Amino acid sequence: MLLRIIGVVVALLLMSAKPPELSPRDTRIKIQEILKAHVNYHELSAELIARAFNNYLEEVDPGKTYFLKDEVLKWMEPSAELLEATLENMKGENYSQFNALHEALVPAIERRNEIERRIANTPLPQNIQPSDFKDLDWAESEEVLEERILSIRSLQMDAAERFEDEIKGQFMQRIEKRRIKRQDELLPPSSNARQKLVLSLVLKSVSCALDSQTNYFTPAEANQFMIQVQQRLFGIGAQLRDDLNGFTLVRLLEGGPAKEGNKLRVNDRIIAVNHEPVVGMDIIEAVELIRGPKGSFVTLTILREFGEGDNKREEKLDIEITRGEVVLTETRMEKNYEPFGDGVIGIIHLYSFYQDSQTSSASDIQAAIQKLKADHNLKGVILDLRNNAGGLLPQAVAVTGLFIKKGIVVSVKDNTGQVQHLRNIDGKLVWDGPLLVLTNKTSASAAEIVAQTLQDYGRAIVIGDETTYGKGTFQTFTLESANYGKINPKGEFKVTRGRYYTVSGKSPQLVGVHPDIVVPGLYSELEIGEKYSKYPLENEAIEANFVDDLSDVPPIHRNQIIRLYKFNLQTILNTYTPYMEILKKNSMRRIEQNKNYQNFIKEISKKDTLSETAESYGLSDLQLIETSNIMKDLILLMQEEEMQMSAPSAA
Repeated sequence: MLLRIIGVVVALLLMSAKPPELSPRDTRIKIQEILKAHVNYHELSAELIARAFNNYLEEVDPGKTYFLKDEVLKWMEPSAELLEATLENMKGENYSQFNALHEALVPAIERRNEIERRIANTPLPQNIQPSDFKDLDWAESEEVLEERILSIRSLQMDAAERFEDEIKGQFMQRIEKRRIKRQDELLPPSSNARQKLVLSLVLKSVSCALDSQTNYFTPAEANQFMIQVQQRLFGIGAQLRDDLNGFTLVRLLEGGPAKEGNKLRVNDRIIAVNHEPVVGMDIIEAVELIRGPKGSFVTLTILREFGEGDNKREEKLDIEITRGEVVLTETRMEKNYEPFGDGVIGIIHLYSFYQDSQTSSASDIQAAIQKLKADHNLKGVILDLRNNAGGLLPQAVAVTGLFIKKGIVVSVKDNTGQVQHLRNIDGKLVWDGPLLVLTNKTSASAAEIVAQTLQDYGRAIVIGDETTYGKGTFQTFTLESANYGKINPKGEFKVTRGRYYTVSGKSPQLVGVHPDIVVPGLYSELEIGEKYSKYPLENEAIEANFVDDLSDVPPIHRNQIIRLYKFNLQTILNTYTPYMEILKKNSMRRIEQNKNYQNFIKEISKKDTLSETAESYGLSDLQLIETSNIMKDLILLMQEEEMQMSAPSAA
């Protein structure tokens, strides 16, 4: 897919670094290591080879502007004979078919260069939109390919018109220079360097064929990955999408400079960084321009839409941002409260599951709730897990343990088929009152564990988008953070080792967590989730584990654990069951009667991107407001039932 969404803080240096020191034997060994560790696939197959061919094509021609369809058809739809021959060859460290695919780039690049010369003065098509390039197929003919290249140039020139004449004159020259540089990287003159490049692309293509989370990293990419894990990046804290005519901001990360400064908005389109045009630049290069020393300034030239319909216009703005540390895995937790009756409703927004030598997500939440209880009459807690992409699995267990007694929280099934249960063994609840968990389509991984486990036990009502992200797998990386400086010159890999399941035996993989009450938010209509990724692993379930027999604990330790664990176990609750229908009806009625909410829903349903109008409707956080209304209903209903039960019965 051409429109690749990546985080500014995550950028991987694709082709811009020299290839790793790989031999055919090294490549075979790496593939075997990855397969040995993988949860599903343990040996190469025809299906994986077919996927690898398609992945390779997308690696070398992601925009589909070089090859024609008939030139790549043999690899797009490989015959059984080709797959079988390639499978046997790879076992013998022979990668000739991938070499042949790569060499097919030579005439394709020559043709592209000729087309570029031929259309240098050709009038450009008008009214081209970035969405025209979504889910492209390969061009059927050279004429179609030429039209595609002209359309891309039209988008680029449309952005160029926003610059001064002096810069505008250099604009296409810069884009052409970058294109030639990319082609030179794909076809290094040295046969040895080209072979190493092919082998690294084979490893990428095969590893990505296993599932959407498994990947091979060149040394340069592994270095960038570890920088991300260790949270040492300094940028603006945003996610970008390459729309060919600039880089569109699709998300401002909580706690990042872009979000904190309130200068940038979702859907702003970056066309220059420090006055250097970035249209036509590889997204990786643009990211590198944006990043810099902490505390330094970066000027982003953006295009921002104002107005609607016939009054819609674009304005060019220069926005100065102070670079800061972008923390993804340990972003802060926010605590707030809303007065209600003679008490308050606590609102805790947890952005990730983190732990370091000073603090953790569980200890921060515990302290926040204890503070609320000490200062106020706490009537209910809303745990806001929206935009929480996950984090440390033990912290998901610890956070869940704040709201339940002892019991299994999550089960992990690895590549050997062994199931291990992670338990809450403390049993000391921090809050046992009304609890709502708010989620959206970007709530993922550890956030899904917490939401679904609390739902499984009947301990919380889950509110939010129709589903969460749907990531129910875990991965391991061959490079540990402690050995960050010792990256293997042959590259590293991240591999999916298994799935996780909550106490009900369900996994959020692909399907996500479904709320008890649907309350739409900003991302409700967007195609976000694991199911939209390439080759995601299928969903599966295991037996429910509400009754814990400790079968995964070695017998030598089992008796000792039983003495500590067998009392105060969490059971399935039906506390909220009597109120669920009326809570749903009341919420639906409020949303239907709220004109602002209806306008918001109308806006987010229009297209697959977020409009400024939808953003403005959502500035008051309608989703959270409605969740708070549901909590108020729940508190009143529970109080009413409590009063009825305590009232003396008639004689």
